[in-house]
Amino acid sequence: MGSTVTTGVPTTADLMEAVAAVGAAYFQDFAAAASRHGLTSSQAKALKAVHEPVPMRALAGRLGCDASNVTGIVDRLESLGLARREAAASDRRVKIVTITEQGEQTLELIRADMTRAHQAFGSLDEEQRTELGQLCRQVLPLLTGQG
Repeated sequence: MGSTVTTGVPTTADLMEAVAAVGAAYFQDFAAAASRHGLTSSQAKALKAVHEPVPMRALAGRLGCDASNVTGIVDRLESLGLARREAAASDRRVKIVTITEQGEQTLELIRADMTRAHQAFGSLDEEQRTELGQLCRQVLPLLTGQG
């Protein structure tokens, strides 16, 4: 990872590299599990993002892609019975995407199939899990611009 200060305290750059490496490894495990359940990583990520009903434009923002790409992703999820698209009650031009019961089940199967993530996080004791959860809740809002 990078250099650390002689006290052993990681630098900001060290932490950035460590979090990036953990995130990349987690995403690889997620993508592999999604693939085993017939979905691309983008489709599985979209399925996760519509756990609560989401307008198509907001979904594109969550996925960091163009609205035209989201249409294809949602088309595929709909064809598989994993999500549905409905007109918003307040504005019929706005399409809202919602996960179906089958989609919920598929997402649960994908999460359960993430063997490396389960092994990695399962290796932490209760105190470490609590601390990691608190640290994630502390930095995430700052990373997403909501803090």
